[in-house]
Amino acid sequence: MAKHVAVLYGGWSAEREVSLATGRACCKALEEQGYKVTPIDVQPDIATVLQATAPDVVFNALHGRVGEDGTIQGLLEILRIPYTHSGVLASALAMQKDKAKVVMAAAGVPVPKGVVVNRLEAAKSHVLPAPYVIKPVCEGSSVGVIIVRENRSHPPQELLRGDWAFGEQVLVESYVAGRELTCAVMGDRALGVIDIRPATGVFYDYDAKYVKGGSIHVLPAEIKPNIYQKVQELALTAHQALGCRGISRADLRYDDTPGGTGELVVLEVNTQPGMTETSLVPEIAAHAGYSFGELVQWMVEDATCNR
Repeated sequence: MAKHVAVLYGGWSAEREVSLATGRACCKALEEQGYKVTPIDVQPDIATVLQATAPDVVFNALHGRVGEDGTIQGLLEILRIPYTHSGVLASALAMQKDKAKVVMAAAGVPVPKGVVVNRLEAAKSHVLPAPYVIKPVCEGSSVGVIIVRENRSHPPQELLRGDWAFGEQVLVESYVAGRELTCAVMGDRALGVIDIRPATGVFYDYDAKYVKGGSIHVLPAEIKPNIYQKVQELALTAHQALGCRGISRADLRYDDTPGGTGELVVLEVNTQPGMTETSLVPEIAAHAGYSFGELVQWMVEDATCNR
């Protein structure tokens, strides 16, 4: 009898729409692989719904808070339902960008210099010399990210908005010029490296990530072989240092600009990377020989408790 897979998606985080797209794509692919699939748009009654549904495995297609920060993982551990992606600790740690940086740095992974401050403080005066980046401590998908350029005389005033929804604490980091690179890890193996080039603008923002044609993906990245290998090594080291399981994706910056620093840093590790038609991980997996169906099947077969 085919495994019964409940796909958790939607929810109420700032990344709900992306999660819905991921969930729909994964439901379709899992059905095509022969699984019995129950899609569940996650609401606060999720424990009751899961007990009534009684799946063999949960495919976690949630993004953002609750789905990605250890909360849903803890619930699934209590219910003893095997699930995909990382466990409680790795999920919570990777989502808390400042704490994740400490752990990665301790494992020898280079990370950008930065400081956590209250958003009102970051709006009052430049916390770091420009250029720098301001990002929420606990969001993904480039939600709430602001780049402060060299020629900006005052700090970003949007931090003072009454409808700012990304928490009171922000992470302020030195801006690393050059390329945006990303590398997926599948189990204990680093896969290919993509060089992400925004089709418009200079920043891989939410639209560049999720709007068709928003970015150009160069796979394999056109960088020196030793740098390519180094990116893979750093992605795997970061994955292991944070205790990630299943699939993760590390985002990096590499300054190969003329006269640049040559700096290579890991910005963050995504424990719930997007799985939409424009997403990076399915593209990287395809380059490694896995169809989208084979990728989601691998994730289901990898699912366990005690992750």
